[in-house]
Amino acid sequence: MNANQFYEITPELEHMAEMSRQAATIQPELFTKYDVKRGLRDLNGKGVLVGLTEISDVCATKVVNGEPVPAHGELYYRGYNVKSLIGGLSDKSHFGFEECTYLLLFGKLPSQEELDDFCSQLAKYRSLPTSFVRDIIMKAPSQDMMNTLARSVLTLYSYDSQADNISIPNVLRQCLQLISLFPLLSVYGYQAYRHYHDGASLFIHSPKPELSTAETILHILRPDSSYTPLEAKLLDIALILHMEHGGGNNSTFTTHLVSSSGTDTYSVIAASLGSLKGPRHGGANIKVVQMFEDMKSHLTDWKDEDAISAYLAALLNKEAFDRAGLIYGMGHAVYSLSDPRAELFRTFVQRLSKEKGREDEFALYSTVERLAPQIIARERKIYKGVSPNVDFFSGFAYSMLNLPLELYTPIFAIARISGWSAHRLEELNYNGKIMRPAYKNVQEHLDYIPMSQR
Repeated sequence: MNANQFYEITPELEHMAEMSRQAATIQPELFTKYDVKRGLRDLNGKGVLVGLTEISDVCATKVVNGEPVPAHGELYYRGYNVKSLIGGLSDKSHFGFEECTYLLLFGKLPSQEELDDFCSQLAKYRSLPTSFVRDIIMKAPSQDMMNTLARSVLTLYSYDSQADNISIPNVLRQCLQLISLFPLLSVYGYQAYRHYHDGASLFIHSPKPELSTAETILHILRPDSSYTPLEAKLLDIALILHMEHGGGNNSTFTTHLVSSSGTDTYSVIAASLGSLKGPRHGGANIKVVQMFEDMKSHLTDWKDEDAISAYLAALLNKEAFDRAGLIYGMGHAVYSLSDPRAELFRTFVQRLSKEKGREDEFALYSTVERLAPQIIARERKIYKGVSPNVDFFSGFAYSMLNLPLELYTPIFAIARISGWSAHRLEELNYNGKIMRPAYKNVQEHLDYIPMSQR
């Protein structure tokens, strides 16, 4: 059997797939009958309570007259409002991702000496095992960087003599190493793919110990290693806004779920990466960029609000772009009136659009940001407010930074590994039970039929 035949969808597979579909059909009314919260949340976006955390707080309501009502979203890391954390970073001050990572891991803001020592520790770990780039990253490069990243993480297990030791000091060591190495694993994986599949020149820049995580990404990605202060600052802000978002988001819940089994750190993080890769989660910003590119190809005037509204309606009616019926970047499972990450990011994105001469494009994003909730409210029955989420602006920001599309989701992972690490340590510290939620069986019991009677 040749390679093409091996991956071919044959008539036999189509037949078996149809049998599988018939066997997997559950009537929608049964979910209501048994009060099953699909997506582990109700129609208002309130999730099923499955755990406790001190790491972050995602706030979308306020209490008025004893009743919760929708409110503008707020996000807290270890009790500190993210708006305040970012507000404390001036253009000329230190980068914030490392400070916020320290906060998530250790529950307090570091002093200058503590932050300097922490950054030195991360810099010390920002070195891959001997020949790892040649033997692992350069071999059989994947077209998907998330798969490359997951494979690299699982391979690092083989280089760790204490891989299965889940004591807190050892897990912390592993987490710090992965936080340090994620930029290298992601960017080097992309460089290898571009070289072998696209024939591009191969650049493998060594990291510099004095650079922040954001600066390191730009340094090892770009052929000349150059970047402006605003570019590095914007990427730093992006990392802060993506690094943590409560215990219930899909990838972080995966971290808790898999950690509860007692398995090793590398297996846990690989599982979380698999979750983040999904287009409904970390891959959403790619869809936003692709949607806007399609939109621009259909618009003759980016200021024509009637034409923009018509396109947005066509999206919802499955008549435009990927015909999925979605306006990507709009709405969130928890937030209703506003996503604080989108609001915080917006200011920096606007500044960079001026530096890059892309103010007209930012204006188009702003118009869609304003019109989309109106169109959704008109075309759909909704149970809560709709507003732009962080993915709405992040893709545009990354395009202005000339980040390749293939690295959009890995950038998310580079940020979120800090949150995953904090949650893994939290799960191990309180030594909870292995997670085992219930599924209701709705298949009737049957009597066995002998082969001769079928």
